[in-house]
Amino acid sequence: MKIICDSHIPFLNGVLEPYADVVYLPGNAITRDDVLDADALIVRTRTRCDARLLEGTKVRFIATATIGFDHIDTVWCQSNGITWTNAPGCNSLSVQQYMGSLLVGMARHFNFECREKTLGVVGVGNVGGKVARLAALLGFRVLLCDPPRARREGTGGFVTLDEIIERSDIITCHVPLTFEGQDSTYHLFDDSRLARMSSSQILINTSRGEVVDGKALKQVLQNRSIKAASLDVWENEPDIDPELLGLLFSGTPHIAGYSLDGKATGTAMCVQALGQFFDLPCGNWEVNDIPAPDQPLEFSVDASVKKPQEVLGDAILHTYNIMDDCSRLKADISGFERQRSEHPVRREFQAFTVNPIDDTSGRATVFLREAGFNISE
Repeated sequence: MKIICDSHIPFLNGVLEPYADVVYLPGNAITRDDVLDADALIVRTRTRCDARLLEGTKVRFIATATIGFDHIDTVWCQSNGITWTNAPGCNSLSVQQYMGSLLVGMARHFNFECREKTLGVVGVGNVGGKVARLAALLGFRVLLCDPPRARREGTGGFVTLDEIIERSDIITCHVPLTFEGQDSTYHLFDDSRLARMSSSQILINTSRGEVVDGKALKQVLQNRSIKAASLDVWENEPDIDPELLGLLFSGTPHIAGYSLDGKATGTAMCVQALGQFFDLPCGNWEVNDIPAPDQPLEFSVDASVKKPQEVLGDAILHTYNIMDDCSRLKADISGFERQRSEHPVRREFQAFTVNPIDDTSGRATVFLREAGFNISE
């Protein structure tokens, strides 16, 4: 048995070697010749799995260690007897953390209180739902837009995209990339929708680059037709538009979901699915030892005079400051892929234990615990 693996998937080296011949290659360099005699692939978004790569090969199974699967031609795979699986929700807490850092950073940079603003969440799946909950804890009024869910579950609790544009101060996208049908998300924010936004609004995209028309976004930012924008995903990655990057509040190299906890979960989900498909004794494998980040996993925050939302914001920024990644990308835009593969260790909230000093009311403790932090006893 032979398995081709993206060499940048962490924690994978050595796991499958007892059961197969395992070859590790950069995801964007995997070719048809490499997979001709392979039985399975474990990949990420940089490997396009379609007829050009797979036709005439032995591949029977593909696992992607990502939530998104638009890099897999699922229709072709299914019609050619290739089973595929993704890792839904694996990095949802990581994107939640990224968004928390971004929203707190925006509030402090633009000098507004979160309770004064409305956040419109477009796409309320594993990721969008967690982002919405954290935003509510920070004090935002939250609007939810998810047309497929609204049709399945009823419109109560959901608003239309038009309402999101009309009523939100900040709009954040957490949708899959789709090209057809009534829920197509390709250029969901095109020149027409961007033109309807006002000079007081902010747009955030951490889903897929093609969800936002980059040229149209650059135009409205140059014209100051919207207040600001932040991107973690880009059209034409890794060859991103330097002019657009320079106009953004923040720009990062597609690392919103790059917590080490999220990566470990994605890898484990791939190994488990492969083990179950081929009846290998790794169907319950998990990552047991995740490295610590540079910042302390146990820390204190002053809760004596600050509101609970401010204490939560301090805790979020202790775990991760998005502007560090932004500074690295702006200093070396050509290092987009390297910055992804060499991303510093980032751990999610649940890896940290917080001591809220002088929290006499106990409210800060409640907020921290609700966000996922451990509280020191």
